[in-house]
Amino acid sequence: MSETLTSLTFNAATGEITERPLTADEIAEREVMQAEAEARQAEVEAKIAARESALAKLAALGLTADEIASL
Repeated sequence: MSETLTSLTFNAATGEITERPLTADEIAEREVMQAEAEARQAEVEAKIAARESALAKLAALGLTADEIASL
């Protein structure tokens, strides 16, 4: 089953909604934007993991939660 991607356009003056299939260029642009969003999400997740790792290492050194928070 192949999904056809469409674009909806709403004309506020007439209340008319127009639906049309996306062009190949629009589909390619959508795929690029999706890949960029996934890369940004992976970057955020990596930063969170690095922070959690650093906090765990500081706790392993014997620092208290208050000491870690003050850094």
